[in-house]
Amino acid sequence: MTARKPEPGRITAVLGPTNTGKTHLALERMMGRQTGVIGLPLRLLARELYDKVVKAKGSASAALITGEEKIVPPTARYFLCTVEAMPLDMRPAFLAIDEVQLASDPERGHVFTDRLLQARGTEETMFMGSATMRPLIRRLVPEAEIVERERFSVLTHAGTKKLSKLPRRSAVVAFSAEDVYSIAELMRRQRGGAAVVMGALSPRTRNAQVELYQSGEVDFLIATDAIGMGLNMDVDHVAFASFSKFDGRKRRRLFAHEIGQIAGRAGRFRSDGTFGETADARALDADIVHRVENHQFDPVGKLTWRNADLDLSSLENLRITLNQPPPDPVLERVRNPIDEEVLDIIARDEEVRDRLKSRAALARLWDVCRTPDFRKTSLDDHARLIKTVFNHLTGPDGFLPDAWLDSQLTRLSRTAGEVDALAQRLSYVRTWAYASHRSDWTRDPAYWQERTREVEDRLSDALHERLTARFIDRRTSALMKGLREKVDLEAGLSAEGEVTVEGHYVGKLTALSFQPVAEGGPLARRAVANAALKAVRPEINRRLGRLAKCEDADLALQADGSIAWEGVRIARLEPSADPFAPGARLIGGDLGAGEAVSRAERRLERFLAATAEDALGALLTLKRKVNGGNGLDGLARGVGYRLVEGFGAAPRSALAAELSQLSGHERRQLRQAGVRIGEHAVFLPALVKPKAARLNALLKAAQEGDPERALVPGAGLTSLEIEKGRREADYGAAGYQRCGPRAVRLDILERLADLIRDGRKQHAKGLFAPDAAMATLLGCSHEELRQVLKALGYKRVRKASTAEDGTGTPELWGGRARSLDPARVKAEAEAAAPPADTPFAVLAELKAAPARKSPPKRKPRKARRKAAGGPS
Repeated sequence: MTARKPEPGRITAVLGPTNTGKTHLALERMMGRQTGVIGLPLRLLARELYDKVVKAKGSASAALITGEEKIVPPTARYFLCTVEAMPLDMRPAFLAIDEVQLASDPERGHVFTDRLLQARGTEETMFMGSATMRPLIRRLVPEAEIVERERFSVLTHAGTKKLSKLPRRSAVVAFSAEDVYSIAELMRRQRGGAAVVMGALSPRTRNAQVELYQSGEVDFLIATDAIGMGLNMDVDHVAFASFSKFDGRKRRRLFAHEIGQIAGRAGRFRSDGTFGETADARALDADIVHRVENHQFDPVGKLTWRNADLDLSSLENLRITLNQPPPDPVLERVRNPIDEEVLDIIARDEEVRDRLKSRAALARLWDVCRTPDFRKTSLDDHARLIKTVFNHLTGPDGFLPDAWLDSQLTRLSRTAGEVDALAQRLSYVRTWAYASHRSDWTRDPAYWQERTREVEDRLSDALHERLTARFIDRRTSALMKGLREKVDLEAGLSAEGEVTVEGHYVGKLTALSFQPVAEGGPLARRAVANAALKAVRPEINRRLGRLAKCEDADLALQADGSIAWEGVRIARLEPSADPFAPGARLIGGDLGAGEAVSRAERRLERFLAATAEDALGALLTLKRKVNGGNGLDGLARGVGYRLVEGFGAAPRSALAAELSQLSGHERRQLRQAGVRIGEHAVFLPALVKPKAARLNALLKAAQEGDPERALVPGAGLTSLEIEKGRREADYGAAGYQRCGPRAVRLDILERLADLIRDGRKQHAKGLFAPDAAMATLLGCSHEELRQVLKALGYKRVRKASTAEDGTGTPELWGGRARSLDPARVKAEAEAAAPPADTPFAVLAELKAAPARKSPPKRKPRKARRKAAGGPS
């Protein structure tokens, strides 16, 4: 079959892959004629070319016609239209159809096929599209001159890349709004943000998003396959997040030529481009890669077609003419078009059928049925809307009621809500924009066109704001752009410590720590850190210098093991070779110079040593005597060593063997060193004071690498409940000793021993009765007191009893304290014998050696004389 005979004029088919300048050529050729019409596949593309014509020829010469928008000045000479909205009653000098290969599309293809066969310019007609259309154009339009163009740049497959590794100026292509949004959110976190382009966006929103990308404010574009239809942007790399899409009927995998159409958007004019896979997309087959790189695709075999010469004399004749078979084997009847399905649904309604009394009524019905389903709702829902519109148009007034239209638009004009809600309202507004541009559907078309445009613009601006807020971190993207384009970024630091780079707040400097704003992915955080370094480093070095020269009064050791300077944490305790002279590690000073950091840390270590000397003087004096061998001899030195190792305290039972062999001289040495040998514990009373006990416990925990775990009892507590996981040494460092269910303060433990001795003196058999004074002293219950006594080695010998007359006898306890029981001491000493390779082995040998016998006492002189037989 051939097209009907056109009016005189040249017909040219300009075919080739993307980036061959086909659309640009058509635009130039049209503006070289007196009049012209270009039919385009997308409203967005029509708007883009319209703006170019306005810029070149002025707004009075350009017209824009789409289903939802009409700008037609009286003097318009150049018409930019969607293919469906092309004015077919015109005979322009120049006429062009872009992306003509869409004639094979199952839904819209019949419109493109009709324009291919019927639409002509009086001087020149041009078809632009893929080279896959060459055979069918040659068959259907034999008079056409076919011109094939080569791509200006090279397209290369770059393989699979993670989203976080995509190069700058990349477009990520997905095929659903959900995927576009999820990828855009991920790019915001990892790369600072991305612009979003989808076919469903209004031109206003789309242009605003594209401007973000084109201006370089963001380096990434997340889009649907709308970018494959001639939308020209500076894209260097196209990454497919998927290779399957829903085509309106089913989900299917992309054809090779569709992949090529989208991938071809990479590289503009003479700049080469790349394409590849990302996210969950599987790697392309080598055959498809070869075909895309070399633009070798199977030729189109069939075009979608529908008879355009309809008989509107009756509903039956309309159906017959719609179902007329194609006149050529290469044309294929469109399958299940939505307008015909809607016609079948509402034509079954008796109310509708009653209105079809004339040819004009049927023409009106068919005109309304062809309203696109912008809302993408169900078929039944769309059919209900079409029926409502038809009933209004065939009612007494013959127009859509103003009040009804106003209520629809008022409901949709709200700008509250998130991206999805605004996008849905915009799609609904498109229906009423379409209706307003049907000149005979409303009483005042100009008013409703303006009203729908106003609502669309408000929603578009709100949607752009939401998209930008949701998917773009303006601060991070601006910083990354500045780092790329400028050697030195302007950084500032306020008196309050707020750090700014290029006017953007990036974090706060508190003491020596810089806390960047916790936004963006690793790349974004690295950009912030690098940019802020210029402002932060000099100030940190200055503060480190002040810290190295500060007074002790400006520093404070906190209960959690941190060191505060002027009220702010700037360091923490670190383990060292000497537990009483811990190290100090700065918090956040790593941005400062190494030498400045070292000086500050040495200053803090001197502060810690002075603090320990002030609070733990008795223990440090004992330590020096033990290490120096001056002031402690023999076993006294060994006992002192054990006390220093235990942070100043040890249960007497643990030292009982050594204590039993101490000479009087050695005991005096220990007493002079501040050591008290009590009945239940051996300790330094000076360390029981709150200040010393807190520091001692903190230093022990710091030496073990966890200062926050230090046991810090509350002030005035004479005993504590035992904490699970706490060791005996933890309590000893804090000035307590573990006794059954409670840990008792060491000085209180000795006062308890005093009460027990006093009780024994008052009983004939040396027994004692636990009383309220003992429980009060320990701050525990009577049952807990019993457990404490039991743990100390005492035994209950009589339970309390009550007679019938109300009198009773108290319970009595006896026995010896564990620390004073020789048998227990010997058994425990044998069980805890020290290893042979430790210093304590020497002490053990000393303990095992027999004590030297003292010479017998001399008898009085009178007794000696009597024994010798002399006078007394």
